[in-house]
Amino acid sequence: MFDLSEFFREISELVTAELDRLIPVNGPGPDNLRDAMRWSLFGGGKHFRPALVFAAGRTFGAADEQLLRTAAAVEMLHTYSLIHDDLPSMDDDDLRRGRATCHIKFGESTAILAGDALQALAFQSIVDDKNLESEVRIELAAGMAKAAAKMVRGQQLDLESEGKELDLLSVENIHANKTGALIAFSANAGALIAGARDSERVAIDEYATGLGLLFQITDDLLDVTQPTEALGKTAGKDKQVGKGTYPSVLGIDQTREKIKEVHDQTIGVLEGLPLDTSSLRAISDFLVTRGH
Repeated sequence: MFDLSEFFREISELVTAELDRLIPVNGPGPDNLRDAMRWSLFGGGKHFRPALVFAAGRTFGAADEQLLRTAAAVEMLHTYSLIHDDLPSMDDDDLRRGRATCHIKFGESTAILAGDALQALAFQSIVDDKNLESEVRIELAAGMAKAAAKMVRGQQLDLESEGKELDLLSVENIHANKTGALIAFSANAGALIAGARDSERVAIDEYATGLGLLFQITDDLLDVTQPTEALGKTAGKDKQVGKGTYPSVLGIDQTREKIKEVHDQTIGVLEGLPLDTSSLRAISDFLVTRGH
């Protein structure tokens, strides 16, 4: 049986070491900016998206050294999005991963710049990766840019939705962009780096799209069923500001039914791959269990 906890621990150690190398504690200043970047990068978490890069990449036979820089880049881009998402002009959150958000710790202007720097460094990390052929690096950079643009569109849609009654299609559109795009890129990147065949990449894209949806549905459910201490961020914030979420549209019971439906569809995609997909299955199962 695949040990997902050990897998998350292994990947977290690999990615943390690479991020520490890319943005060292005594690296280029200004010190406050560098420290703000590191505060947010090394704030904990399972490194879910980098783990997805490795899970997909290893499934199709990629070596770890081929996957590591892209996995680190994904974490930098994700961290940039969290920093900006927490800003007073956005979601105005004081807590992230159980401690002060970047703008609370370092000030709003430094937080904005820390996010900007992490986004730029994410692309640099991919482009400079000598373990990959130039054509692969170009495709990775283009794919990550597309995901980053979708994240921004999703954030704008999310802000515009506050206080409005949304239907299910509108909620799914917001989260397919804001959350799902980078999750989908992470799995697709691993398959690309490994040289997966076109049919295999289509299957992984379908799996990853479902996984992004599954992630957000469970995240929405946790926001209304778990306390702040368990979440590491302010619980009930979505409801307070009137965001469109799956529980607000479907209710809690139907949201749980939706989780099962999407999980079954996501796992079903993997059935067509004649490979060991145990890590990808375990990640999908993990998202379901965290929603209960």
